[in-house]
Amino acid sequence: MAGFLLDYTRYRVPTDDKFSLGDIGPGDSQGLVKERDGQEVEERLARVQVRLDELQHRLFAESKQALLLVLQAMDTAGKDNTIRRVMAPLNPMACRVTNFKSPSGAERARDFLWRVHSHIPRKGSIGVFNRSHYEDVLIARVHGLAPPDLIDKRYDHINDFERMLNDHGTRIVKVMLHISKDYQLKRLKRRLKRTDKHWKFLPDDLRDRERWDDYMEAYEIMLQRCSTSYAPWYVIPAENRWLRNLIISQLLLDNLEDMNPQFPEPQFNPDDYPPEAIT
Repeated sequence: MAGFLLDYTRYRVPTDDKFSLGDIGPGDSQGLVKERDGQEVEERLARVQVRLDELQHRLFAESKQALLLVLQAMDTAGKDNTIRRVMAPLNPMACRVTNFKSPSGAERARDFLWRVHSHIPRKGSIGVFNRSHYEDVLIARVHGLAPPDLIDKRYDHINDFERMLNDHGTRIVKVMLHISKDYQLKRLKRRLKRTDKHWKFLPDDLRDRERWDDYMEAYEIMLQRCSTSYAPWYVIPAENRWLRNLIISQLLLDNLEDMNPQFPEPQFNPDDYPPEAIT
């Protein structure tokens, strides 16, 4: 495409354990300015989403592969808005969003991956996790919801789980929406000022905000331990929402292009059924 260059590889977490959230600015825009470049960003997003729709159609027809987008973030980072903007043009028949809340009693009575596995997208589909199995090494770590030695083992459990999914044809794209503590404060205040946003405010958000540094430490450990060659993590700056949507859409598009789904061969000879002979 003509115009500016967009590099999301700078946000990919390396697999050598050498990573710090401080290396990525939550407001990074790669030199782009909304007032100057916003219109071109929206136009490019529209073109990317047209291609996403085309590849989703082929993915559904082929029914041999699946794509899973995992979204993790602190409160107010924009997970819901990201899903709405990025996934809007896709066919809902072959796209499913799963929101993970606090586990139920039945879920707590089983291993931590049990409730996740049944929501993995079927072949031919795209799945989105709004929060995910990573809550069990984030909130569980910060609030001591499981023994420390068990949490430490969960990173390997997750890597093995995702390797198995990859081996069976599920491409995994993992995105952390990165914001600052100051940005979160502005968004929380916005929720309290607007009556149409009150439903999104929870007092527990303030409790977690008090543990911001603990969460950042938990995120860094998670990103270092669970960014793999087959399921890498990307820390996407999320304070410029107008650019965030394009970066994530391009990331999904490039993964689908690499998967290269194909329409299946017909189970009949088309020459035997000329259209003009059908009545």
